[in-house]
This record gives sequence, C-alpha cells and structure tokens, in this order.
Amino acid sequence: MGRQLLQGVAEQPLAQITAAVDRPDTPAIGVDVQVLCGEIPTGVTVVDSIQSVIGSFDTIIDFSAPSASIDLLNSLKGSDARVVIGTTGFDPDQLEQIAEASKSMPIVFAPNYSIGVTLTLSLLAQAASALGDDYDVEVIEAHHHHKVDAPSGTALKMGEVVAEALGRDLKECAVYAREGITGARDPKEIGFATVRAGDIIGEHTVLFAGNGERIEITHKANDRATFARGAVRAALWLSDQSAGLYDMTHVLGLTPTGAN
Repeated sequence: MGRQLLQGVAEQPLAQITAAVDRPDTPAIGVDVQVLCGEIPTGVTVVDSIQSVIGSFDTIIDFSAPSASIDLLNSLKGSDARVVIGTTGFDPDQLEQIAEASKSMPIVFAPNYSIGVTLTLSLLAQAASALGDDYDVEVIEAHHHHKVDAPSGTALKMGEVVAEALGRDLKECAVYAREGITGARDPKEIGFATVRAGDIIGEHTVLFAGNGERIEITHKANDRATFARGAVRAALWLSDQSAGLYDMTHVLGLTPTGAN
C-alpha cells in the first residue's frame, strides 16, 4: 500500500510527496521515493521516524498497524498536521484515542477508502431499512493470506451500518464463529464469515436471506490502487476541514453511515 499511495499522490496534480516514513526494519529506509515508484522526481527519501519529518507535510496518510497509528497521533499532538487513517484492527481503547485526537486535529478515519465500498455502505443502509427484521443478515469477506485482522475493518463497518439501520447494537448481535451444535439461528444476529487465501485483494458480500428469496450486495476490489486514490482524495478534502472525525461519506458528500 505504501507504494500504491506514493503512486496515487504522483497521479494527483494537486498533491505532492514531501515525506515518507516506514518501519525501521524495512529495506526501503534511505531509498529515494523515485526509486521505489518509477520516475517521480521528488528527492524524498524514506525515513524511519515521524519525528524527523514533522513540519514538512500538511497531511499524512497512514496505512500501518494499530499501535503505530496511535504512536503517530501522539507524535503529532500540538502540530498543524491532518491525518488520513487507513489502518484497521483497532481495539476499543485505541478507537477512543483516535476520537480524542480528533478534537484537536482533522482526521479522516475509514476502514476502506474505495469509493465503491463507500457507496456500498449507503446501499446496505437502504436495504436493511427496507427489509427490516424479516431477513437474516450474514457478512462474508475474503482477503489475502497476509492480512492479520479478522473480520476485516470493512466487514465490521458493513455490520455496523446494517445493525444501526435495524436498530440493533452490533456488539450484542454479532456472531463471529459457528461450530458444533449451535441451535437455531437467532433472527436478530448478524453473522460474519472470514476467508484468508492466496492474493485476494478484498471481497465483501452482505447477504439478506428471507423466505423464498435472498439479496446479495457485493463489492470486489481488483487493484489496491483504488484504495490509494480514495485516500489521496480524502487527504485533499481534509485540507479545508477543521478538527473533527470524518469518514469517506463526508469526503464524497454522502449521508454519513454511522460513526467509526
């Protein structure tokens, strides 16, 4: 994703790469961004510390790991930086820390920066509101075998959107595993199924199953560049925003589909 983000910025005439940060153990440290992403005349080299580049950028796009994202926000306290967070897998305490940080800095926080996924979330809210409690809901997602969190942040967001539209609390109705004699399905539950295999970039389906029919709303990503382009679009949009916590529905001017 780092290289995709660099390419996404390079494709956008209103954006410019001024800094790049990666883990200390990566071979990219010290390498010019131009070498990583083709003929991009930036003169920017990858560093291993955010502290060394604070003040050299207006907005930072973060696709890392939960602990690294929190460390980033802590490092940016008191600065004028804006942050786009694409990391997933946060625990409740970390989510609270993100919300707290947004009181003093503008943050776009979304589990998925695909424009198609954002539109899919709006469709899911409409479908759930129209179908009501007469349809069972299952969320099925698939990703590559390197992904470390499950279900995906996008799948959880889809579950949150559906639960909110149905007047439910996902924390109380979500079912993440079924094995053995489980008994009949609770009509209020929202089930999740996870696949990790090969190089699947990302596939999400929400199944609404009723008596005699079922409706499936699916999004499939074929290229990680779509996430990078959405994140860059979010970064440009964020340049005019005051402190607060936003998601891609705000960026696209859609009706928000619930808080992160």
